[in-house]
Amino acid sequence: MHQAAYRVLESGRWVKGPEATAFGGEFAHHCGAVAAVPCASGSASLIAALRLLNIGPGDEVIVPSLTFFASVSCIELVGATPVFVDIEEEYWCLDPKAVSAAVSSNTKAILGVHLFGQPFSLDLPTGIPMIEDAAQAHGAMLDGRLAGSLGDVACFSFFPSKNMAVGGEGGMITTTRMDLAERLQSWVDHGRVGGSRIEALTSNLRMSEILAAMGRVQLSRLDEWQIRRQEIAALHSAAIAHHQSLHAPRVRPRAVHGWHQYTIRCEYSQELIQHLESKEIDARIHYMIPCHRQPVMSDHPQYSEGSLPVTERLCGQLVSIPVHPFLSEEEILRIHAALIEFTPPQKT
Repeated sequence: MHQAAYRVLESGRWVKGPEATAFGGEFAHHCGAVAAVPCASGSASLIAALRLLNIGPGDEVIVPSLTFFASVSCIELVGATPVFVDIEEEYWCLDPKAVSAAVSSNTKAILGVHLFGQPFSLDLPTGIPMIEDAAQAHGAMLDGRLAGSLGDVACFSFFPSKNMAVGGEGGMITTTRMDLAERLQSWVDHGRVGGSRIEALTSNLRMSEILAAMGRVQLSRLDEWQIRRQEIAALHSAAIAHHQSLHAPRVRPRAVHGWHQYTIRCEYSQELIQHLESKEIDARIHYMIPCHRQPVMSDHPQYSEGSLPVTERLCGQLVSIPVHPFLSEEEILRIHAALIEFTPPQKT
């Protein structure tokens, strides 16, 4: 990757050059979208996606609450209202039945999240634009189609912890619609069309040439890294298959999980984390507080406890353990030994 960065530095073309153009084209080809444009971050791509769909004040966007808060803040930042829906018991993504019940005359989009790399169900109401929050779903598939080509628009993150990165903050916005593809570039470049005309009120959401060059290198390795993630996830699931307290994540039928996180459901999550950390194994709960219960949402009508019962029950039970493709065989065996040794506390 350092060679790609040096190449850009020596070229003197640090922004708005051939690397970002090539990265967008290669990424679109990889996931099966008609167009893609690199962005400054995953959050920037979410904001651009909503504005691209002309969503603003008075509009509602349906979104799950079990996700990183950027999935929600982007809706608030364009002036729209997030409408939270509960999640599926088995797969932890937005519940299609809950989505159907939440649709109103003000619904302008459904923002689904491929949580931890699990593709969300496409059994959703028709006629409503669908945004994929694919920040955790590089390489995930459903019905033979890759994340990034399942909805009208998709948004990726290249934060360093993601399945592929760019050496800093970065994101990507993709689309499957030609009418949106024609406007995609302008939405990350001040709304400019033809160099001087401003046709949309947006800002500078671009990615630098150095980061795009490094992203191209990472993209070329993504498929092999995803194969390794699949292998490690399968080994993890086999290791805890008969454990009474640890439940392996289920994969949706006809789906390929992206395995950004390998997340175990455990009623004794805090005890499990303490046990693993005592063995020097990183483990954590992502999204201990669901979005609708965050303090900043205290004025939201769904803020009250009990409004999303499945989300609220599961959010504290989902423990993520290492699944990255650079784990050694020794590290994998050490993780499995620790999991097998875990004994839940005795109930009194």
